[in-house]
Amino acid sequence: MSKPSSSFTQPATEHPFAPYVRILGKGKTGSRSFDRQEAAAAFSMILRNEVEPLQLGAFLMLLRVKEETGEELAGFVDACRQQMAQPQASLKADLDWSSYAGKKHQHPWYLLAMLLLAADGHRVFVHGSDGHTVGRLYTEQAMTELGLPVAADWQQVASQLDTQGLSYLPLRAFCPRLHEMIQLRPLLGLRSPVNTLTRMLNPLAAPASVQSIFHPAYAALHQEADRLLGQPHALVLKGDSGEIEVKPQADTRLQLLRSEVSEEIVLPRSINHKIAPVAQPATAPLRALWRDEEDDAYGLHAVLATTAAALLVLQPEWDLARCQEHSRTLWANRDPARLG
Repeated sequence: MSKPSSSFTQPATEHPFAPYVRILGKGKTGSRSFDRQEAAAAFSMILRNEVEPLQLGAFLMLLRVKEETGEELAGFVDACRQQMAQPQASLKADLDWSSYAGKKHQHPWYLLAMLLLAADGHRVFVHGSDGHTVGRLYTEQAMTELGLPVAADWQQVASQLDTQGLSYLPLRAFCPRLHEMIQLRPLLGLRSPVNTLTRMLNPLAAPASVQSIFHPAYAALHQEADRLLGQPHALVLKGDSGEIEVKPQADTRLQLLRSEVSEEIVLPRSINHKIAPVAQPATAPLRALWRDEEDDAYGLHAVLATTAAALLVLQPEWDLARCQEHSRTLWANRDPARLG
């Protein structure tokens, strides 16, 4: 019987990426973490498509098992910022809003918080990716359904921020290789460090950023990476479904980094009973609440709390009470016609 054919050919020499896999995979006593420069060099090779698929899978899963460090994440972000499509130097944003999780249990109320902040004069830049987890409603689809500004490139981002104070650019438009790596989750069966580092990209170097995490232990990791990256003001919270949306039925720990000083503020719950998940996240309830066509206590509480949380980094001299008061004022003064 003949042996099965194989397309594999043993390389004559070691692949240039092999040393980076070896650093991670030499066992309990031989492996170690990357320093920032090594992490940047390794990830730059990945972004330039200079690694084999087998190497990429091994690299991501070894990192997942080891758990990435703040220095590694900072190096990965360095590489992404260098390799991505570059925005024009004049393009600026006040708030970087990362949105990569999609909504599963509740409607995407955080979109209304973005609208309030933009109406308050803040330039809110949103980036994200979709489609990597079945059954979720992602930001790009939701914003498109609501007629909110979704861009195809940096030029459109500039125009939308100038005219509307809000713009979403999908990751695939400015770092397609990174977008492809996020889509590996169904194949690998696990989230990888890519799901973490994308939240820290802040491609427009906005002085304030907000990030959501799935697990509370990741908050310190995000803060360490943000500090290494020189992020002036950053907020990390465990939001609903992994999106930046305060859950009003739970006390929320707001992990703040302001001028290199870490602080935790607890945002008390505003709803004291359990809230059932919706059958299917949708955008119609957002339009109805915004236009005063229907009441939704949960939605309103989520919008106000999320807006107040973001104001803590947009207005770092304000305390929580003032941010909460201002969020209520913004809601009272909103333009119902903004969502047609």
